[in-house]
Amino acid sequence: MDSKNEQSAMADERAVVERLVPAWLAETERHDAAAAREARAGWERGSLSDRAAADLAHWVTARVTDTGFNEDEGPWVEGPVRITPADKDAVHRWLGARGYTV
Repeated sequence: MDSKNEQSAMADERAVVERLVPAWLAETERHDAAAAREARAGWERGSLSDRAAADLAHWVTARVTDTGFNEDEGPWVEGPVRITPADKDAVHRWLGARGYTV
């Protein structure tokens, strides 16, 4: 992949992460306020803790809502944001590129 395409892919991944992180933080806040504060602080500093990065990776995997199946092939999952398998992969690549184990 050339440098321009790589930069574009990285920007696309970042856009996916920026779209999904607010929903992840909001859900985390409802269930574990302390973990949400830690994750939000890390996000705002630009560096998630290992725990927060793992939580984000697990959350996005569990929340894939747009599977591309039609009504006869599988369930449509209601959620605050639409998350495709490609979105999940983008978040995992974004985390991996920052040295987190996904």
